Amino acid sequence: MASDQDLNSGSVGRALVRVSAPMTLGILGVLSVGLADAFFLARHGDASLAAIGFIFPVTTALTSLSIGLSAGTSAVLSRSIGGGAKDDEQARMTLHAMLLGAILSVIVAVFFYFVAGWLFGLMGADGKVLDAAVGYVPYWCASFPVLVVGMSLNSVFRAGGRSEVAAIAMLAQSVVNIGLDPVMIFGWGPLPEQGTAGAGLATLIARGLSFVGVCIFAIRVRALRLDCSPMRDITSSFQAIGKVGAPAALSNAINPAGMAIITAAVATISDAAVAGFGAAGRIQAFVIIPMLALSSGIGPVVGQAWGAEKTGRARAAVRLTFVVCVIYSLAVAALLLIIADPVATLMTAGDGAKDFTASYLRIASWGFFGYGVLITANAAMNARDRALWSMTLSASRIFLIYVPAAWAGVMVFGYTGILAATVTANAIAAWAAIVACRSVGLLDEQWAIVETPARWIAQRSRQA
Repeated sequence: MASDQDLNSGSVGRALVRVSAPMTLGILGVLSVGLADAFFLARHGDASLAAIGFIFPVTTALTSLSIGLSAGTSAVLSRSIGGGAKDDEQARMTLHAMLLGAILSVIVAVFFYFVAGWLFGLMGADGKVLDAAVGYVPYWCASFPVLVVGMSLNSVFRAGGRSEVAAIAMLAQSVVNIGLDPVMIFGWGPLPEQGTAGAGLATLIARGLSFVGVCIFAIRVRALRLDCSPMRDITSSFQAIGKVGAPAALSNAINPAGMAIITAAVATISDAAVAGFGAAGRIQAFVIIPMLALSSGIGPVVGQAWGAEKTGRARAAVRLTFVVCVIYSLAVAALLLIIADPVATLMTAGDGAKDFTASYLRIASWGFFGYGVLITANAAMNARDRALWSMTLSASRIFLIYVPAAWAGVMVFGYTGILAATVTANAIAAWAAIVACRSVGLLDEQWAIVETPARWIAQRSRQA
């Protein structure tokens, strides 16, 4: 597209800021919806807040499938832009990505609709909590295909360095959603009180309006058009997107899917623990927004650099993101030691849930740096066409470390055991991400000190 921006010119830091800064606002808006849901539902009743604790990890896991698909689109397009692809090729890829997203999302939405009640029950929801959770599902399922197709279109703009388009769409959607939340949850005028179902309806309306707006803009700038031989090379497009998108989708879905299993462990303690743990998860998502934005920005920067065969620039971008993640996360952890209690009070309805939320913020926050390094490394490796590495990292963190450690921890130490498992899993994930990035050429030789300290020291001693 003529409006694409060259991310291979200027400093690496400036390129990262150009893509990541707008996404900070967009992601802030999206995650604010989760905080708003928790805030309003906490005041609607304990059952509604606990229901969101069960809903959130499942819907986040499914939404992550769309994030993976958009990552595949962004990775393929950013590399092609760096390699000098023509406008028609990009326009076809856009249509193909949207079509693929529509097909897959409808299948997922229909499946989830029919298994939701059984799944929430398996996680430990029952009675009023289960009823409230199930009431949210029909509206969410109806909105899911709209979300997925819209994210596929937004990823096209991110790949071209125009992340402000996606950010504005995300922010506008969030403003509408948050504005509709209290109206739909508590009722207003002729609208009845709907509780968690109202939160789902607000999401459906907001996603629909945002999608229409992005489509209109895309048509105006000719990012979305039909005069590009739309069916040409559709199979190769599906294969190229799927090669990155399928592992990336699984990689993104693994963490929230694992969180659903962790939530089941928390449920063995009490409903208050589930409510507090869920509220803490939404606060965590809020405070790690800068790292999420970096993970959105690193992909296009690495993709365009790799497509243009500027591998040194790609490595510089990865180094910078890792350093920023560590510094920012440690500063946040120190701050949360001080403000954990008032933040927990704001986001929960009762003292029981508040204590669980505050404990999470004080302890688990010291592992945030590892999660930041992991997600930025995954995004960089997706852009490098190494999505299977990303998927393996995410799966190992969850299923080999976090889940076993959390269940063992809760049986021996209760809630504190789960928090210790969180920090441990994230710290190990950071080390593994650095090793993986060096192995695929996204980090320089000196990072071998992280991979094999003894060998590195011996090599430097011999050189000396």
